[in-house]
Formats: sequence, structure tokens, C-alpha cells
Amino acid sequence: MIWNIRDNRERPYRWRNITAFVEPIWHDNHCDDSDQAEEFKSTFEVDYRENISLAEALDWAGNIPVPVTLFLYDLGKGTNLVKL
Repeated sequence: MIWNIRDNRERPYRWRNITAFVEPIWHDNHCDDSDQAEEFKSTFEVDYRENISLAEALDWAGNIPVPVTLFLYDLGKGTNLVKL
């Protein structure tokens, strides 16, 4: 389930083909001025999909059974920022 979204796209009107990442929401606890989420065990630390639509990214992240932050990037971007 999506609890937060970070839209890091430089081309925000591109919705057909993007890159999307999810992380458990408690990963955000270290960020300045963040709401604090309870830490929990998760089956993943980071997951991502490339070349999917914005609608598919929202559906995918929304169906993850733990609270997540969804990160949106332009297609081909962002993969160097996250350890996979």
C-alpha cells in the first residue's frame, strides 16, 4: 500500500513509460521532517519496475501488502541512486 510518493521525474507529463521504485515506508524515518513509521520485517528492501506506465506503477505499488514509498523517475533514470 502506498503511504508516500516522491515524483523525481524531470519530464512530469510523461506517463506512458517510466521507472518506479518502492521501499518500505520506514526507510524514510531518517529523512529530515519525516513522519515516523514503525519498523517492520519485509520480504524486500527495494524493488523496481522499468518501462511501465504511471498507472501500472500506482497499481503495482498499491498492491504491495506493506506500507511503501513509491519513487517515480523518467525512464532510464534513478537506477544509479538506489542499491538493488
